[in-house]
Amino acid sequence: MYVIKSTDKMKAIMGEYFRSLESGSKKVAWCTSVGPAELLRSFGFEVYFPENHGALLGATRTAMDVIPEAIKSGYSGHVCSYTTADIGSYLRGDTPLKKHYGMKGHPKPDLIAYNTNQCREVQDWFYFFANEFNCPIVGITPPRYIEEVTQNEVNLVVDQFKAMIPVCEMVSGQKFSEDNFKETVRLSKEATLLWQKVLKTSTAMNAPISFFDGTIHMGPIVVLRGTQIAKDYYTELLAELEDNVKNNRGFLPQARTRIFWEGMPIWGKLRMLSDLFASNGAAVVASTYCSSWVFDKFDENDPWNSTARAYTEIFINRGEKAKMKMLSEWFNEYHIDGIIYHDSKTCFNNSNAKFGMPQRLKSLTGVPALVIEGDLCDLRFFSEGQSITKIETFIEQLEENKVEQ
Repeated sequence: MYVIKSTDKMKAIMGEYFRSLESGSKKVAWCTSVGPAELLRSFGFEVYFPENHGALLGATRTAMDVIPEAIKSGYSGHVCSYTTADIGSYLRGDTPLKKHYGMKGHPKPDLIAYNTNQCREVQDWFYFFANEFNCPIVGITPPRYIEEVTQNEVNLVVDQFKAMIPVCEMVSGQKFSEDNFKETVRLSKEATLLWQKVLKTSTAMNAPISFFDGTIHMGPIVVLRGTQIAKDYYTELLAELEDNVKNNRGFLPQARTRIFWEGMPIWGKLRMLSDLFASNGAAVVASTYCSSWVFDKFDENDPWNSTARAYTEIFINRGEKAKMKMLSEWFNEYHIDGIIYHDSKTCFNNSNAKFGMPQRLKSLTGVPALVIEGDLCDLRFFSEGQSITKIETFIEQLEENKVEQ
């Protein structure tokens, strides 16, 4: 049985990270997952990511128990289920952080920071908690859905980043240090480039890490960017995976087809879906989601412009032409036979199957596409039986296409 040995190390790192949030040794800043974590860390904050907690609620299948609490408070059941699950978890006083990490609950924020480069909804989500904890809140609202990120857009975001400084100084009790900021950017850059190399090991025909593995091993690059811990972890994981490639060890040695996953994970069904693809000889080798934490434009010698650019030109924040160009390049790099779009019911911003892009991208690249409906956390929107039938039929069609070729 194929096992990624670094998994135990990753679990230990994540446990230490969560427990540190309640240690009281540092002040805590909440941050969106693709937000200004480097700037916050440069002030000495421990950084907590509510979206990571939303994913945990989904993966542990506890989201369904707590979403109704948020709905009772006026939050629609059709908005981001990370939002409704996280707020519902807080209102109910029930979180997997207690069971899995021995925490008391949501860590109390001293400061909340958001970036709407992923979606507008994070602003409403984070304001709920700012009001609940009577806590200072700062936000970045970059231009959205742009094809090319020009210096004009970067300048706007840099100004918003810099506007955070007085609030960060007030809350942290520390003056801004450009040297500290450069150092966190350097560590973030080095970790994110290692994560990119980890993902690219699956360009090998006998891929050593799947999309489903990636959703687990991405934990440190999300919550520990800007730390030596993240850099060290991905150095170790990369060495293991490169050794596996060298020795022709893959997670699915007899893969008959190679598939790209576009969109959010269906957290409560990761194991089921992983087993489904594996049992049908299909290797899901790449995704837009796991690549969302590759910030290869970071530059510690130009920290303001480089972080503003990197956070603004992420896939989810781009126009269709830019997205199609990125996907086309990934298809070639990873030798993709077919793409599956997850049309997530409550994550409108990260669902790219609603306006005809799958058809246009197929015309451009020739790569067949399948759309499945579901959600990140709310399993009411996922039909397991129907999805299994659609996926197995799609895989059969991909195999037939390869035979005909």
